[in-house]
Amino acid sequence: MNPADAALGRDARLRALLAVLHLASPALPVGGFAYSQGLERAIADRQVGDEAGAGRWIGDLLLLSLARYEAPLWLRAFDACVAGDAPAFACRNGELLAARETAELRAESRQMGASLVRLLPALGIVPPALEPIAYPAAFAWACARLGLDREAGLTAYLWSWAENQVLVAVKSVPLGQQAGQRLLLALQATLARAVAVALELPDDEIGTAAIGLALASARHEAQYSRLYRS
Repeated sequence: MNPADAALGRDARLRALLAVLHLASPALPVGGFAYSQGLERAIADRQVGDEAGAGRWIGDLLLLSLARYEAPLWLRAFDACVAGDAPAFACRNGELLAARETAELRAESRQMGASLVRLLPALGIVPPALEPIAYPAAFAWACARLGLDREAGLTAYLWSWAENQVLVAVKSVPLGQQAGQRLLLALQATLARAVAVALELPDDEIGTAAIGLALASARHEAQYSRLYRS
């Protein structure tokens, strides 16, 4: 490979890495900081009360919920976008919205999805002609339109989710910053397993029944005092 081609390859890889980091950044103005996805209620109910409990809660949701439903549908939405199959993309988006366990979780996904779609033109991406749009579908659309690797895109999506959950635990259990970093390090292996499960899961095995999450979220909707919208 001549130096010019090598430089072009490095530039393409760097651009892809920067795009993934941009989408996964907690600074992305989509409002994720406003949501705990039931974790605030689990903390109030003392289901989560320390670093180990937070790790179990977040890890279980990654492997037993996201890896088996949200992440496989993310991949299928990504593939539909790459293929230019608008009906298939809309179908996956509908499934992602329909599967949210409570009204507040559905509202969260719709709000974050709409916020991300509003950012797409600034990223040089034509938004999907779809409303409402679930946040995972909007994220998959962004990754596909940017030409990113599907596995890297999914990893970035799950990492941003896990990082937000850890930040909720740090602020609300509360845990120290060192504990938060230990949690993120420990979750890396779990996240890698979640990606692997999602990549291999066939259509007829996609599904989850996150009863604990559903109950925590339903109770959170009527919680008297709360910091988060979910």
